[in-house]
Amino acid sequence: MTPFAERRPERIVETAPAKINLALHVTGRRDDGYHLLDSLVTFAEDGDELSFEASDSDSFRITGRFGSGLSTDDNLVLKARNLLRAALRDHGQPYGAVSILLDKSLPIASGIGGGSADAAATLRGLLRLWKATLPGETLQQVALTLGADVPMCLASTPLRARGIGDALEPVSMPAAPMVLVNPLTPVSTPEIFRRLARRDNDPIGAMPPSADVTAWMRSLAALRNDLQPPAEELVPEIAEACDLLRQSLAGYVRMSGSGATCFGLYETEAAAMKAALALSAYRPNWYVLLTRTVPGER
Repeated sequence: MTPFAERRPERIVETAPAKINLALHVTGRRDDGYHLLDSLVTFAEDGDELSFEASDSDSFRITGRFGSGLSTDDNLVLKARNLLRAALRDHGQPYGAVSILLDKSLPIASGIGGGSADAAATLRGLLRLWKATLPGETLQQVALTLGADVPMCLASTPLRARGIGDALEPVSMPAAPMVLVNPLTPVSTPEIFRRLARRDNDPIGAMPPSADVTAWMRSLAALRNDLQPPAEELVPEIAEACDLLRQSLAGYVRMSGSGATCFGLYETEAAAMKAALALSAYRPNWYVLLTRTVPGER
């Protein structure tokens, strides 16, 4: 008699894409100290990876190139799990014990939303695993409680973010080959904001309707990351990384967020691949990733 095959638990896998600030204008500051921003955001096709399996008891493990720098006790992934459970309980939705594995391939505290993206992927993955649903407004509130960047990472699609990052508007945007470069040098976000020369800069103007990559890069050229000048003062390698990307014939180069990750957009896959190979060879101790941006809905 043939024995029954052992039934393995369902395994849900979610990518936590790198968040890229194509532009970040600091337009003001609230009385509570939060800065007001106008930011154009896109996401990479690549990022951290999280997997979820139903289990008899909760567990959380971290692996990957940058996994050793994270705590398994105080982590946004666990906070996301716990907040989601509370919301599901309030709405009479199912949930249970879960085994979570985070493969951390993005640099930590690097201006590309790694922790926020992990938290957002946790919300998406657990809702799939538990086959649960929440009202959109409730899910957005859970995400915002985890951090200002988590709602946009929950969407992981091109957006314009205003306010403290909570006022989101979808943006039509073509996909483009992209190279990320990080010198793996720590940078202090509070110190960067402290060094800002102005906090009342002009906002981003209207976005172009064209789906052409070249036209988009031309329009981006007039935009800024207001955090980049003070970041380059603190970490000169950021300016070097941007210079190297320009020398590789990237059509648009900026620092993302508060750094130290910089990026270049390219018109062709071949140009991006050539740049990534050259940068990896020239700076073998830096983080270099060849990827693509995701397209925005039209």
